Amino acid sequence: MSMVKSAEEIALMREAGRVVASALSAVREHAAVGISLKELDGVAAEQIRKAGAVPAFLGYHPRWASSPFPGVICTSVNDAVVHGIPNEYVLRDGDLLSVDCGAFVEGWCGDAAVSFVVGTADPADTALIEATDAALARGIEAARIGNKMGDLAYAIGGQASRAGYGILADHGGHGIGRTMHAEPHVPNMGRPGRGGQAGGRPGDRH
Repeated sequence: MSMVKSAEEIALMREAGRVVASALSAVREHAAVGISLKELDGVAAEQIRKAGAVPAFLGYHPRWASSPFPGVICTSVNDAVVHGIPNEYVLRDGDLLSVDCGAFVEGWCGDAAVSFVVGTADPADTALIEATDAALARGIEAARIGNKMGDLAYAIGGQASRAGYGILADHGGHGIGRTMHAEPHVPNMGRPGRGGQAGGRPGDRH
């Protein structure tokens, strides 16, 4: 498990998070019917460049991938789950778009995603977004000193299940800091009281 960050380290991570939030906001503002995913990638790239940050996704090459990731953002449309490549696809009315973005500032990484509907929203898509937002909120609420990863996973998965949605068993969240993907892994399904601790004090180690 990773070391809990100090207050100073969290402040540095917050700056990276602000850059990511700004890039996601700019992408959402530009996303419209007739705009290509590649154009949105350019919007994010420019926003990150202006902030003096470094894109975290561009050139990322995990061991299992056949080639480095070619985009600054991940753009997943409709039934694509995650990690879609920003290509020449042109957005259509009613598309459900998920945008994932990461950036490094002074060696610290920020990473976040947002989902929204382009143009006219289908009620089913709106309900899905609301349910996932609620699951995220429950997970954050469960991230308290003394709780364990199973408590977070149970909170997330339980909220989604109550809303009538299934969970992808092999997907979940992750820690962040000096690297984009760090311990601990945060599953989306679990049992309360199981796994490592979810919270701690600065300087504590898990």
